Amino acid sequence: HFSGPRSPPPSKGDRDRGPPRGDRDRVQPHLSRLASLPSVQGKEEDLGLWEERWGPFVDVKANGPSSVGLDFSLPGFEHVYGIPQRAQSLQLPDTGNGEAYRLYNLDVYGYEIHDKMGIYGSVPYLLAHSQGRTVGVFWLNASETLVEIGRRAAVEVSGAKCHTAVRWMSEGGVIDVFLLMGPTPSAVFQQYGRLTGPPALPPLFSLGYHQCRWNYEDERDVRAVDAGFDGHDIPYDALWLDIEHTEGKRYFTWDRQRFPDPTGMQDLLRGKRRKLVIITDPHIKVDPDYSLYSQAKAKGYFVKNSAGEDFEGICWPGACSYLDFTNPEVRKWYADQFAFSTYKGSTDVLFAWNDMNEPSVFRGPELTLPKDALHHGQREHRELHNIYGLYQQMATAAGLVQRSGGEERPFVLTRSFFAGSQKYGAVWTGDNRAEWSYLKISIPMLLTLSIAGIPFCGADVGGFIGDPDPELLVRWYQAAAFQPFFRGHANRDTKRREPWLLEPLHTRLIRETVRERYTLLPYWYSLFYRAQETSVPVMRPLWVEFPTEPETFGAEEEYMLGNALLVHPVTDPGATSVNVFLPGPAEVAYSPKRGLFRLARLAAQAPAPPRRHRGRRAPAFLTAHVVCAPLQASAVGELFLDDGHSFGYLRRNRYLRRKFSFQSGAGASGVKRETPGRPPPPPLPPGASPGRRSPPVASHGAARVPD
Repeated sequence: HFSGPRSPPPSKGDRDRGPPRGDRDRVQPHLSRLASLPSVQGKEEDLGLWEERWGPFVDVKANGPSSVGLDFSLPGFEHVYGIPQRAQSLQLPDTGNGEAYRLYNLDVYGYEIHDKMGIYGSVPYLLAHSQGRTVGVFWLNASETLVEIGRRAAVEVSGAKCHTAVRWMSEGGVIDVFLLMGPTPSAVFQQYGRLTGPPALPPLFSLGYHQCRWNYEDERDVRAVDAGFDGHDIPYDALWLDIEHTEGKRYFTWDRQRFPDPTGMQDLLRGKRRKLVIITDPHIKVDPDYSLYSQAKAKGYFVKNSAGEDFEGICWPGACSYLDFTNPEVRKWYADQFAFSTYKGSTDVLFAWNDMNEPSVFRGPELTLPKDALHHGQREHRELHNIYGLYQQMATAAGLVQRSGGEERPFVLTRSFFAGSQKYGAVWTGDNRAEWSYLKISIPMLLTLSIAGIPFCGADVGGFIGDPDPELLVRWYQAAAFQPFFRGHANRDTKRREPWLLEPLHTRLIRETVRERYTLLPYWYSLFYRAQETSVPVMRPLWVEFPTEPETFGAEEEYMLGNALLVHPVTDPGATSVNVFLPGPAEVAYSPKRGLFRLARLAAQAPAPPRRHRGRRAPAFLTAHVVCAPLQASAVGELFLDDGHSFGYLRRNRYLRRKFSFQSGAGASGVKRETPGRPPPPPLPPGASPGRRSPPVASHGAARVPD
């Protein structure tokens, strides 16, 4: 049962700034022991159960100690995954050492690798996979949760070769659990998507490259960075501003000394079809002259302390109060702040980044809100902690949609998240370090997020903390270009690392890598459209595509993008080659340097039409090549196109969806439109020739595999 005391507070101090088929497929839940409440008339020492002390903090349990729990037996399942977020391997190790996996959203600066403690977000969702079946367990509880996992070699009762026991324990809430019976990986993904919602289709720009650091200092800096990308022929789509762009860390404001003309700055980016992303944190500076604070205080919109007064903590602006996003009125009011008439200096090319929304409280218990803080409806924070960040993300996305009259799709990046965050935007892995081990661990971290329902995810390229050497930075770009969210980011005390500041060789390698991302952008976009339809992730463990091959079950250094591209990044210093496991029967491989070439086995079914990188016509390298390697074999691919930014595809059927089929024997190609009767297709992507209704594709039969 839930043991009560949490782990000690961090020692690092404040931040630097189908149906079952017999016993083998049976999921067997068992009620675990629940903690009993002490009697008020009991012994004096029993009263200590009503308080929990660690360091200088005291958590008073007004309703006494409580917990809920449930045990599950998974006969026949040895491989389990999920329950993000933590820097852990894809396949979850046992907790036999007594340390459970913890789901409790915290601001963990430079988190440890291969640690069972939770970091910024939580999804209480576990998947189990075997050669014959995939199942899922979704434990719908937003309070602090511990998960224990244990495997046994044999189970006499069921006759299964292996057996995994999973115990869920939550401090508060009720037992609300969903068993997803599959039987295939895609079926489990779809079942989970029906429960929590499918992922949103992101605007096309958000799948390009993003450039960020804490902080770009002023408008001159912004213009110089923007010009640097143009001058060095490196495409990018969005430039980001951290907390220093505001007036004294007051969100929805501008530092008018550093950014005197924010509208003009955005117009500069708009002219090149680029975007600006700004930060909005949930803490509000205590300042009666700050309109956001004074309005929220007057309306009673802040989280309360246990005495019913507005809670005040310390964060970037100094003394802060925290918006109570669990209140629907607060979420609506917060969404209204994004209106152009309210958010002065904002335009329709400005999008949002929710940070510090665990929420982070620098001098709070474990750097977050006290558990006895009070939310809407007098609910204690202990009951709702893990869902706080989701509610801010929800309100932010609503505001970006609302400001356009409901026409434009939002883009929101959030650090803290919960089940359902996939409906509102992207997630990243937080404050990682500029070390090879963090590059390597980013792959299983992102795969875990992906199979747990959050496909739009990424890690800070180069590492947020510290200075990467050129080899590490280049390798990180090369890895991240094949991961869903692609952003370079760095701490304020790091050296500047814009690509052109490196030696020419490294700049060239990064340029080629970023261009490669844009070459495949239509493929990425089509994958995200399919993810919205089916909830099948974009970035997939090998076992998702090859569920009967045991060699794939623990693979975490390589993965699939859709069902067509296998990716194996280089994550070790000095490496000149990698050993790649090739599941499945196909025979064609693809690499940025060589294009398509013959391998022992690898699928290549990713048609990609030309895509202009900003300000320039489509170069020749953006022509797609589809190869049917084996004689008499065929290849099939799908393409989705729309205007890239509105809800027109969803509400007015304004999109083009095409299926490409190539038969190697005949050496011909055919294009089949899958949506007969739809309105005329939208304008083609930039760079396509007028009147051209299908993208240029070079088709190669078995005798035309490129060298």
